Amino acid sequence: MRPQIRYTGINHLAMATGNMDATIRFWRDLLGMRLIAGLGRPGYRHYFFEIAPHDMIAFFEWPDVEPLPEKDHGVPVKGPYAFDHIAFEVAADGDLWTLKRALEAAEIWVSEVMDHGFIHSIYTFDPNQIPIEFSAPVPGVDLRRHPRMADRQPTPIALEGADPQPGHWPPVEASTAKGDRRIYPGEGRALAAAPSTDIALDNDTDSL
Repeated sequence: MRPQIRYTGINHLAMATGNMDATIRFWRDLLGMRLIAGLGRPGYRHYFFEIAPHDMIAFFEWPDVEPLPEKDHGVPVKGPYAFDHIAFEVAADGDLWTLKRALEAAEIWVSEVMDHGFIHSIYTFDPNQIPIEFSAPVPGVDLRRHPRMADRQPTPIALEGADPQPGHWPPVEASTAKGDRRIYPGEGRALAAAPSTDIALDNDTDSL
């Protein structure tokens, strides 16, 4: 019997940047994602932005990172990239140990459980060598409700606080008028007409 893992979403996406100030200006001040945590020491920073009540995106700052070449979404590339790892959140430490046991039974490398203060984590790789982290929240530590900054030398922009700062981007005077709004078809529209792959759900619906 396969283990039942209580996945609760993506804890954080970890990306990389060579310019944390520009990153903060974009993600916090333009997109409105709160800067809720920061780690750092000389030559290294790791900052977390709140996407939603349960999701974050994080950025490492390393001095030699360069911006990616411009490319369209989904087009294969070679060379520099901005992706570090994906972290999936599970409900509790017990789920980490269940995952660890399952990975070890499959003879797939997995790390020991690491205590990061606000999460406990294990690390592994998928068959494509994509780095994966599984994280369980530490009870009583909520960075979203109580943002913290542990960077020993935070940038002046980071010290402005967790919340979006006004005055750094052109103001939006009005929303796009309804008559000017256009929604163009994308490939995902095919899903609306595709048959369901959940046979059990279809059967339950037919019986109502």
